[in-house]
Amino acid sequence: MKSTTSALLNRIEFPVLLAGLLIAAGLWGFVELMELARAATPHAFDTEILLAFRHAGQPDNPIGPLWLQGAMRDITSLGSTSVLVLVTTATIIYLLLIRRPAAALLMFVAVAGGKVLSILLKFEVDRPRPELVSHLVNETSLSFPSGHAMLSAITYLTLGSLAARFLPDRTTRIFVLGLAVLTTVLVGISRVYLGVHWPSDVLAGWCAGFAWAMLCWLAARLLQRRKVLADSE
Repeated sequence: MKSTTSALLNRIEFPVLLAGLLIAAGLWGFVELMELARAATPHAFDTEILLAFRHAGQPDNPIGPLWLQGAMRDITSLGSTSVLVLVTTATIIYLLLIRRPAAALLMFVAVAGGKVLSILLKFEVDRPRPELVSHLVNETSLSFPSGHAMLSAITYLTLGSLAARFLPDRTTRIFVLGLAVLTTVLVGISRVYLGVHWPSDVLAGWCAGFAWAMLCWLAARLLQRRKVLADSE
C-alpha cells in the first residue's frame, strides 16, 4: 500500500498538485464568503474595511489626495469588460497568428466561461451594492462576487501563465506571473476604495477567479497530455 501511494505521488507533478490545492482553497473560500454575503446585515469585517477608505465620520469623503481617486478609476478600468475583451481578443489573435490554436482556445474558454459563471453567481446570491459609503463610479449590476476582481484574476493569470511558457528563464516567468497577480490585486482594492463593492465581494471574486483559472489550466494540461490539443500545430 505504501509503495503504491509513493508511486502515485511520484507521478503527480508539483505544478499539478499546487493547482489542485489552489482550486480547493478557492472553492472553500468562496463558499465561506457566500454565507457571509447572504447574511441579513453586513458583517463587521466588511463595514470596517469599507469605512477605512473614508475619512472618519465622512462616508462621502475618500481618503487620500484627489489624484488617488483618478488613479483608482484608471486601475479599476483594467478589470472592466471592455478592457478585458480587448486584451483577450488581441491575445487570441496573436496566438492564432503564431499557430498556437490550443493556447488561443484555452484563453477563450477561460475568459468567456468565467464571464458566464460570474453572471450566474451574481444572480444566485443576489446581493445589492453597499450603501454605507458614496460610490465614486456608477454601477448597476449586483455586488457578489466582484466581476472586476473575478475576471481580472482569470484573464491576467491565464495570460501570465501562457506568456510564461514562452519565456526563457525562471526569473522572467516569476516576474510575469507576479505582475499578473499584482494587477489582479490592485483592481480588487480599487473596487473597495471606489465604494462599489464590499471587501467580501472582492475576496470572493479572487477565490472564484483563481479557482476557475487553475481549473482551465488543469483541463488544458490534461487534454494536451492526451493529445486532444497540441501546441505544435
